[in-house]
Amino acid sequence: MRAWLNGDLLPDPTAGALAVTDHGFTVGDGVFEAVKTMSGTPFALTRHLARLERSAAGLGLPAPDLDHVRRGVQAVLADGAEADPIGRLRLTWTAGPHPMGSGRGGGPPTLVVAYSAIEHAPAATTVVTVPWTRNEHGATAGLKTTSYAENVIALAHAHERGGSEALFANTAGHLCEGTGSNVFYVVDGELRTPSLASGCLAGITRELVVEWCGAREVDEPLAELRERASEVFLVSTTRDVQAVSRWDERDLPAPGPVTEACARTWAAREAETMDP
Repeated sequence: MRAWLNGDLLPDPTAGALAVTDHGFTVGDGVFEAVKTMSGTPFALTRHLARLERSAAGLGLPAPDLDHVRRGVQAVLADGAEADPIGRLRLTWTAGPHPMGSGRGGGPPTLVVAYSAIEHAPAATTVVTVPWTRNEHGATAGLKTTSYAENVIALAHAHERGGSEALFANTAGHLCEGTGSNVFYVVDGELRTPSLASGCLAGITRELVVEWCGAREVDEPLAELRERASEVFLVSTTRDVQAVSRWDERDLPAPGPVTEACARTWAAREAETMDP
């Protein structure tokens, strides 16, 4: 693992480097991006940086200097990352050090760029519906913030029940998203995914699958889809297109024909350019 903090590579990324008063640490006042790398080259970095800007604006943070972020990316990917078939970049932008409590006090923002090699995700996975809802009307709906406690609780709930991902409904009862993934499904042969109005994150992989595979964005009750969907798959930066083999107690084809076609399309289009 390598990490770059406010312009400098850290000699030991696991050693203490962040101020204990940093708002990203104390109250989750920050945003982040997770970017896949392939042989040391980041995928869709331009789209990820644009979303980092949008998330920062939504949280009321100053806009990050994207050239500065790119320098951090280059620093952590230099000297060895090209040997890793797949890796993950984590770009974190926080409000910086502030007095304890929710109020901001004018400190300079903190930028961390970290990198580590990862393994390819399994071709199929299982999901569990959780009893908590996403609030599509909340102040942080659709933003990629560092406030992830809700996701940690939901994912632990899914793991305890044999799932590797948790699925949320929103307050209207419509299918929303996973803890770190967007959801696609097939009904009557049509590929669909929840709209951004559901409160789900505007995932980069989601965006590209909608563009490349022609999914329809629509909001439908989770309880009905759990019984009606003939295929389901998850997408995320590190999952790409991942078939769902079981949703709660219901088994599903993994992959079904539509999922398989989307996975082929993804692989072909991804191979064309690293910055679509």
